[in-house]
Amino acid sequence: MTAPGTAPRGYYVPLGADDGWEHLMPTAESVSVWTDTIQHGGPPSALMVRAIENLDMPAHLAMSRVTVDILGAIGLSENRVRAQVIRPGRQIAQVQAELDVQTASGDFRTAARATAWLIATSDTAAVAAPVESPSVPAAGDDTIGELPTWLDAGWGASGFISTVEFRASTDPDRPRLAWLRPAVDIVAGETATPLVRTCCMVDVANGLGSTLSPSEWTWMNTDTTIHLRRAPTGDWTGIDAAMVGGAHGFGYTAADLFDDDGSLGRSSQTILITRAG
Repeated sequence: MTAPGTAPRGYYVPLGADDGWEHLMPTAESVSVWTDTIQHGGPPSALMVRAIENLDMPAHLAMSRVTVDILGAIGLSENRVRAQVIRPGRQIAQVQAELDVQTASGDFRTAARATAWLIATSDTAAVAAPVESPSVPAAGDDTIGELPTWLDAGWGASGFISTVEFRASTDPDRPRLAWLRPAVDIVAGETATPLVRTCCMVDVANGLGSTLSPSEWTWMNTDTTIHLRRAPTGDWTGIDAAMVGGAHGFGYTAADLFDDDGSLGRSSQTILITRAG
């Protein structure tokens, strides 16, 4: 909650709109753990899903899958975002959002793209798969404000990671499960939906699932795909992630996702693995 008389904190500050584009300025809260000249993947993912949500679509359509492709460095200069319908339909629709970054010349280049499938909702409770679901840990000294071990390199000191509230797993069957929520707005002064907040947090699966040392290796994701079984609820996103590295410079991270109402879906990310330095 923002204190009276102070400006709201967010990953972006709105600058206005023109020709179908919304213009925003990224803040220091959006900065990556890898370098302070680019954004972490979470805020751009959230911003594009927010643009998709703002499309005028039939209310019976729900997002079942979204893929975010990071096409280049997402810089800290002015950003712009827009969304459009690629494939309209009553049962199935495809939508897409594009995020551009302003260059030194004043032009914009596309840095990321999100493509989503929207599916008509119906009552299929009779065939819904049962999944054992952990609960969000209650607030307490032993579960809140305790960062996962992969942050021991000091990544929580600034930037995006410093804005994420963590609760460690209390489930002995899921020791690497972490619950996350953003402590700032996606867009300053605006309350984000659970879907947008979830998409912001899921990019962190890449880090949560790794057992590599950041002093020896870097592991950056080139994309994030989220498959949902229903719409997200609540403030918290549970992520139980595992990274599988290959012998040829790449691998993947897969994660089970949860929220206040239980099992939510799965995510996957392509990982570029390189030696640090």
